[in-house]
Amino acid sequence: MSNQSIDLSIEFCGKTFKNPFLLSSSPVSNSAEMVARSFDAGWSGVVFKTLNSDRLPIIHPSPRMNAFHYGAKRVVGVQNVEQISDRPLKDNLADFLYLKKSYPEHVLISSIMGFSNEEWAYLAKVSEDNGADMLELNFSCPHMCIEGTGHHVGKAFDLIEKFTATVKNTVSIPIIAKMTPNITDMTEPAIYAKNGGADAISAINTVSGISEVGLEDLVPKPNIFGIGAVSGTSGPAIKPIGLHFIADMAQCEDLSIPLSGIGGIETWIDALEYILLGSSTIQVTTGIMHYGYRIVEDMIEGLSDFMAQRGVSRVSDLVGKALPNLKTTDHFDLGRQGITQYDLNKCVGCGQCYIVCTDAAGQALEWDAEMRRPSLIEEKCLSCMLCSFVCPVPDLITYKEMPATWSRAETQVMDKNLEKEITLEPFTKEGPNECTC
Repeated sequence: MSNQSIDLSIEFCGKTFKNPFLLSSSPVSNSAEMVARSFDAGWSGVVFKTLNSDRLPIIHPSPRMNAFHYGAKRVVGVQNVEQISDRPLKDNLADFLYLKKSYPEHVLISSIMGFSNEEWAYLAKVSEDNGADMLELNFSCPHMCIEGTGHHVGKAFDLIEKFTATVKNTVSIPIIAKMTPNITDMTEPAIYAKNGGADAISAINTVSGISEVGLEDLVPKPNIFGIGAVSGTSGPAIKPIGLHFIADMAQCEDLSIPLSGIGGIETWIDALEYILLGSSTIQVTTGIMHYGYRIVEDMIEGLSDFMAQRGVSRVSDLVGKALPNLKTTDHFDLGRQGITQYDLNKCVGCGQCYIVCTDAAGQALEWDAEMRRPSLIEEKCLSCMLCSFVCPVPDLITYKEMPATWSRAETQVMDKNLEKEITLEPFTKEGPNECTC
């Protein structure tokens, strides 16, 4: 199949997106000037920076962000204390009109956050009246300094339903509820949003965290004139959390609602993982902060190539395709076991595999110091695969399933003579399972 036959368009809440890639509501979608550049680059839509009703003046902390680097990997995460839009409401609405006039085929989604029923309704109505194709209800910002906003609402499920219903009764355009990850189970608040009239769910917003502490001044970063704060962490570091919540909601039969995936997306592979776990559209911020709007070109090309290679013509055919393979751990076949295997012809002799196996795994490697090569003690291998994670050579260490007759050796105690000194009353009586989880 050629790339020319690939259809990247996707239907979401009754709207057609020319591809699944959107700007999320954030600093990268703060003005029409910025959004227009993104549309020219290839993005199909935008969730505009959360509107300010002018009820209260919004002043951003300075500095407002801190990049979290880890080793050689830069911008693993971004710590962000930015508030909702500090622009006058009229300016943002004028930008709505400009974007819809200049880019009528692109989808404009207005992010709103109110402090009362009346304010939610007001922001929803002015958004619709000035060209917004959809609304995203921000129930999830972790660092709004005004009490009763952001993720505080996202943790109060009755308020989620109440404010969603208010907006639903005010406008005729589709409504997306944006969920907070600062919670254990996202399906419950998502169901409340659906009951209130939400047409879709977006997730996740930033995760509450502290990315770094300055060792000279002892102030958590970003350092706002000597003070830090718990705030929102984004970027690749939070992708596993985002995938988890998207998969949970996609598998929830009581929810059954379209999903927009957010969290740590930088490449077409990241985006595809969200799609395979149930997301119809993809929203990006931190990847753009790091590399700019042009990353959408790579996302479009990479996704198109993957679909062509797999003989898939439509993005919708990929949505949720990985979910049948996602089970709870009690479904694992524990009767099948395996070990690592080594292609020592590729080995560069760094010894990293030996170090991690000796100190963090099964002590299943011996080390030939003269040849600088590991050798595997098969019966001690735990199949943890740590050695493959740290090996600098691709595909040197791989997984091999063992025959059913193979058995793993038990870890030996240091001194068996001490067993006679153990005081241990065997636990033999089985009682009821009192776990309610």
